[in-house]
Amino acid sequence: MGWLTRIRTFLTEVRAEMKKVTFPSRNEVVATSIVVVVTSAIFGAYLYVADYVIANIYQGILGVFGA
Repeated sequence: MGWLTRIRTFLTEVRAEMKKVTFPSRNEVVATSIVVVVTSAIFGAYLYVADYVIANIYQGILGVFGA
């Protein structure tokens, strides 16, 4: 099988697979984007608070043991 035949076969299969693809509607994209942004904000806030608490505990330990 020559390279030209393999390329033609590949492109034929790509076309067949692309016919099976369904793209999300605008409403679905907006809804999932909102979920991602809100989830990221929640995790960001959680990590900020956790970092703040851990840093204060660390500073407290250093203060007690005089390092």
